[in-house]
Amino acid sequence: MSDLPRKAVTRTAKLAALPLGFAGRATWGLGKRIGGRSAELVARELQQRTAEQLFKVLGELKGGAMKFGQALSVFESALPEEVAGPYRAALTKLQEAAPPMPTRTVHGVLEERLGAEWRELFLEFEEKPSAAASIGQVHRAVWHDGREVAVKVQYPGAGEALLSDLAQLSRFARLLGPLIPGMDVKPLIKELRDRVSEELDYGLEAQAQREHAEEFADDPDVVVPGVVHQSEQVLVTEWIDGIPLSEVIADGTEEQRDRAGQLLARFLFSGPARTGLLHADPHPGNFRLLQGADEEEGPESWRLGVLDFGTVDRLPGGLPKTIGTSLRLTLEGDAETVYALLREEGFVKESIDLDPEEVLAYLLPIIEPAEVDAFGFSRGWLRNQAARIADPRSPAHQLGKKLNLPPSYLLIHRVTLSTIGVLCQLDATVRLRDELEEWLPGFVAAE
Repeated sequence: MSDLPRKAVTRTAKLAALPLGFAGRATWGLGKRIGGRSAELVARELQQRTAEQLFKVLGELKGGAMKFGQALSVFESALPEEVAGPYRAALTKLQEAAPPMPTRTVHGVLEERLGAEWRELFLEFEEKPSAAASIGQVHRAVWHDGREVAVKVQYPGAGEALLSDLAQLSRFARLLGPLIPGMDVKPLIKELRDRVSEELDYGLEAQAQREHAEEFADDPDVVVPGVVHQSEQVLVTEWIDGIPLSEVIADGTEEQRDRAGQLLARFLFSGPARTGLLHADPHPGNFRLLQGADEEEGPESWRLGVLDFGTVDRLPGGLPKTIGTSLRLTLEGDAETVYALLREEGFVKESIDLDPEEVLAYLLPIIEPAEVDAFGFSRGWLRNQAARIADPRSPAHQLGKKLNLPPSYLLIHRVTLSTIGVLCQLDATVRLRDELEEWLPGFVAAE
């Protein structure tokens, strides 16, 4: 690969070929079944081929295509196990890496943004990228003062590629819907498009990361690397080691999974309360599990490293109090007050009338993790929730179609669902109620 594919016609052709490929493989699968192979074997092979093509194209194109793939990847847990298996390896690869930008292109960006003598800023600079993501890639280096740093370099043409990809993906969103049962893909793509300008602005990202790094400095649970230098298309931050969360998902011990899950939930709810910002890109590639300095201290000394603050939701007062209040009243069974709150906030439109008790019955299974002292998140639980909402014959599906998601809650909703998806991938037992009581406004009744 010589460079980021930027021409709209090239990218559109690659993306437009995806639905045709899906249809072609379905025909191939039918032929195999007619030829005598079992439906189960054919289905598995069909899913594997589909996964390989989908995520190969998304990874190669980077830009919005890869961004969409990463957003989808955290919902892998909702897929039926016989379907999820073939997808899992491709999704994990997408979370952590993509084909690298050519060295000459990297050098060109660094020279343009840091000056002709950019190498003098570094004692060492690794040419091979350590990670590649949707709009940029990261190189490990040593800053001129001796600090180990991560140098994030934005792909030339990333903005054009993002918008082109997401526009094209929205055209066949209906075909992608079956990948994740119970999820409407089109609003996800629209929300990603709305965030493009923010994510491309490394100045905004540096500001958000500085605020988090300052607030979480010396925190016993969360590590946010400091910002060392920032310019257009280049962001230099402190380097942190640790186990990528994707590796914890794949091979982690029970203790590692539970600790990672607890810290992820803690960061989700404490971040807005402490900084007024919500980290809005919770896929496993953006987190590390860091072992404590003393190995004998055990899992409770491990910390969560948080990377990539390119997408944040600005919540000056923290998460809306309505969320915590509605959650508490739902657990208490106060259907009428919950319904009134949801209507007031726009979750139920004025033109719609629903039975408060039916709304309560819809919500209770979803908020089960908040009802108990410790909850075991699992793929099975998430699959059951997705199936309940996705089945057109179920009351939950019919009621869900009548609910509305106000724009101000869209990003919060996606981040919460994505985090739950990661917790289920981790198969973690989490004391979620502890975090809600500590950090979520309204969850504990005022005395």
